[in-house]
Formats: sequence, C-alpha cells, structure tokens
Amino acid sequence: MTTIGLIGAGLIGGTVARLAVAGGYDVVLSNSRGPETLQELVDELGSHARAATPAEAAEAGDVVVVTVPFKAYRSVPVEPLAGKVVIDTNNYYPDRDGHFPELDDGSTTSSELLQKHLGTAHVVKGFNNIFYRHLQALPRPAGSPERSPLAIAGDNAQAKATVTAFLDGIGYDAVDVGPLAEGWRFQPGTPSYGPVYSGGDPNFTDSPGVPADVDTLRRALAAAER
Repeated sequence: MTTIGLIGAGLIGGTVARLAVAGGYDVVLSNSRGPETLQELVDELGSHARAATPAEAAEAGDVVVVTVPFKAYRSVPVEPLAGKVVIDTNNYYPDRDGHFPELDDGSTTSSELLQKHLGTAHVVKGFNNIFYRHLQALPRPAGSPERSPLAIAGDNAQAKATVTAFLDGIGYDAVDVGPLAEGWRFQPGTPSYGPVYSGGDPNFTDSPGVPADVDTLRRALAAAER
C-alpha cells in the first residue's frame, strides 16, 4: 500500500491526509511542534495514520506532501527525500513570509526554490490554488460529470504521472501546466487561485465549493498575467 508522508499538518495538510485515508492510503503526519501534538488528528484518521517527525515522515512516504509556510521551506529535510516525489502545496505570501526578491521580480517561482533546496527529489506543485474546505468538499468518483481538476506543474514527467494517479485516488483529475517555471500561473492573485472552485465568487472562502470543469481551469490558467 502506498504511504503518503506529510511535512506539515495544517489546514491543507490535514485535509490531504483525510482524503488520502479515505482513498485507501496510509499516512504519516508531521509538523514542527512534535508528534504528540498530532494525536487528535491521528485518532480521527484511525489505524491508517501515525504521527512522526518531519524526517521520519519524509523517510516513510512513497510520496511526500510538503505543506509548510513558504518561509520555512529550507527546514524541509533533504536526505530522506532524495529521489522521491514531493508535492509542494506552498504559496508565497510576502506579508507572512517576508520578501524574497527573486520571487518579487518573477525570476523564479516558490516551487523552483524548493526544488533547488531538495536537489534530487522530484518536486510537483499542487494543492496550492484550492481552499482547504473546497478540497475536502469536491472529490468525486472517476467519470463523474462533477469531478474537478487540480493544476500541477513539475519538471519530471514520471513524478507528474505519480501525482496524477494520487489525485485520481482521492477524487480529482489533474491539469498539467508544464514545468515548475510555469507554476506562477496558479499562484496567489491569478484567476485560477480560489474562485475557480467557488463558481467564480471572489469571496471564495465564503463558498461551500462548486465543482469546476477542466475547461474552466484551463481558461483561468491561460488568463494569468505576470
């Protein structure tokens, strides 16, 4: 059985963990505060979940989800992620993270910085443009007319295929945006960030979630401007 490691177990991380367990995966959760702080979530998830340190979660995961505040990306362990598929949910928010000049001037992207930090890991950007409540509310079975897609970007085709299969396993299709350098197309402030899953409502956090189709997401991605 595939194991999903999670480095970070906040709103997105906890939601991904719930969806993964529901989809038949084992999960190993971690955060910066210690395994003991995750006991309530582990109890909720049941026998297919356990808590660990970030290094242990990185080691245990066949696929590892990094879902920490962007400013902490350099704390992500490198050695246990060597050669592994890493899903990067991070977003750059200068008000929270402080300013990174290379992101402010558009010369690189947040996921490219994580890829540079991790070296031989295969980073795929994903889960970053959907509100966590919508992520929990919108999974649908394969073939459902209400199945929503999520955008992904990455430099390794096999890694993106692995992530696409994981998304399928938790109730979502994938739209491949291209290499990590194209990840800016679904970062905060772009048309594909948030309102795609609220029926276009800019106050998307107030929406219970509205299924989106592939064409809607593709149009939003194409409309992104730097």
